[in-house]
Amino acid sequence: MIKVSLVSLGCAKNLVDSEIMVGHLHQAGMTVVPDAAQADVVIVNTCSFIDSSKEESIGHILEVHQHRGLRKRRREQKLIVAGCMSQRFSKELPGEIPEVDAFIGLDQITKVAPIIEEIFAKERGRDAAPASFVTPRSTYIPDYDTPRFRLTPRHFAYIKIAEGCNHPCTFCIIPQIRGRHRSRTVESVVAEARQLVAEGVKEINLISQDTTFFGMDRWEQRPNPRSPVDSARGDALTTLLHELNAIEGEFWIRLLYTHPAHWSDELIATIAACPKVARYVDMPLQHVSDRMLEMMQRETSGAYIRDLIRRIRAGVPGIAVRTTFIVGFPGETEADVDELCAFIEDARFERLGVFRYSQEEGTRAAKLDVQIPAKEKERRWHRLMARQKEIAADVSARQIGRTLKVLVEEPGVARGEADAPDIDGRVYVPRELPVGEFAEVKITGHRDYDLLALPPGQKPAEFKVARQAQ
Repeated sequence: MIKVSLVSLGCAKNLVDSEIMVGHLHQAGMTVVPDAAQADVVIVNTCSFIDSSKEESIGHILEVHQHRGLRKRRREQKLIVAGCMSQRFSKELPGEIPEVDAFIGLDQITKVAPIIEEIFAKERGRDAAPASFVTPRSTYIPDYDTPRFRLTPRHFAYIKIAEGCNHPCTFCIIPQIRGRHRSRTVESVVAEARQLVAEGVKEINLISQDTTFFGMDRWEQRPNPRSPVDSARGDALTTLLHELNAIEGEFWIRLLYTHPAHWSDELIATIAACPKVARYVDMPLQHVSDRMLEMMQRETSGAYIRDLIRRIRAGVPGIAVRTTFIVGFPGETEADVDELCAFIEDARFERLGVFRYSQEEGTRAAKLDVQIPAKEKERRWHRLMARQKEIAADVSARQIGRTLKVLVEEPGVARGEADAPDIDGRVYVPRELPVGEFAEVKITGHRDYDLLALPPGQKPAEFKVARQAQ
C-alpha cells in the first residue's frame, strides 16, 4: 500500500484542492500519513500568488528533497509538486527543480492517484527530466459528489462555489493560473452544504476568486436575458444564499472573497434577510484613489467604493467589513497614500490587511517603469498598519459589555461572526466551553485585535483562573 504525505500551502481555495486530492487518494486505496518521513510519496501543493508565497513553496520543496536524501530507507521516496506554482511555471520548473519527480497542475488534482502509480511504474533515469502532467488551461471545477477528505476541524468547512477569474486587475496573475470564471450550479453547492451540515458543520465558508460573480458567467451566456446583466448583478449569489439559509440546522454561512464591482442592493438586502448569513463581509478594495484604481483596472472608483461601504453598513446594521489594500503599486504617490489613510480613518474597518505590492512576472503592472523601492513600500505599509491598529483597538473597546454568539474553535478560544478562520481575531473564553459548539458570551475586555469574554453570570476572577490554567 502506497503511503502519501501532503503539504498544503496558501489560501483556503488551495486547501480545498488539497482536500480533493486526499479524497481521491483514499478512494484509490492509498494511505495518507502526516509524517513525510514515513511516506512513499510527498506532495507539496504550492501557492504562487506573490513573491513570498513562491519562496515559501520552493523552500518546502527543497526541504522535502533534502530530508529524503538523509533517510536511507526513503531515498526512493517520490516528490510531486502540485498547485498554482506548477500551473504558472509549467515550462520552467522541470528544468529549474530537477529534484522533483513530477509536476501536476490544477486539472490533475482528481487524477493524482493514477499519476502516482504511473511514476512508480516508470523508472526515471539519472539524467531524465521530471515528468510534467500540467495542461495549459485550467478548466476543472469540483461538484457536490467530488471525493474529498476535509482537513479543517469538524465544526467548519469551505465550499468552493466557483473557480477562475475574469477580472483584468493589472497586478494579479490568478486569471492566468486558474483560467476563466466558471460557477457551479446552485443545486450543486446546496447539496454539498446540506451534507456538511448533516455531518455537524457549524460554519460554511463560501469561497472562490470572486464569490459575487457566482452564476453571472452562465447569466451572460443566456441568449435572451430578462434584463441587462448590470441590473441583475448578485442575483445568482442571492439565490444561493436564500437556498442555503433554508437548510435546517444551526450554522453560519460566511461570504469570503467578494469583489466590490459586483455588489448590489439585492445582495445587501439578502444578507440582512438571511439570519444564518454571518454579519461579515470580506471585500478586498485594494485602493481608493481614482488614479490607482484606474491603473490597477479595478472596475470601480473611489466614489463608488465610499457609497458601497455606506450602503452595506446601512443595509446590514452591525456588519463587520474586512478588506485589504495594496501599497507601493507602481506610480503610487504620497498623495495617493494620504487619501487612502484618510479613507481608512473615515471608514473604520473592523478588519483590515495591507499588502506590499509584489511585482509579478507576466502581469501588466510588472512592466511599468515607475516601480516603488522596497524600503518605501515598507514605510507606507507601517504607516497604514499603525493607524489601523489604533482603529482596531477602538473597535474592540466598543464591544465591551455586548453579548455575542461565538463558535468555540479550541479549548479557551472562540470566534464571533466578525472573525473568519485563520485570518481574523480571536475571542478568548473559559476552557470548559465545548469545542465545535456555539455559545453566548459577554465581552469583558480586549487585547488589540482579540476579545476577552465570559458566559453571562460568570465572574471575571473565575475567568482569570481559567486563563492562567491554559
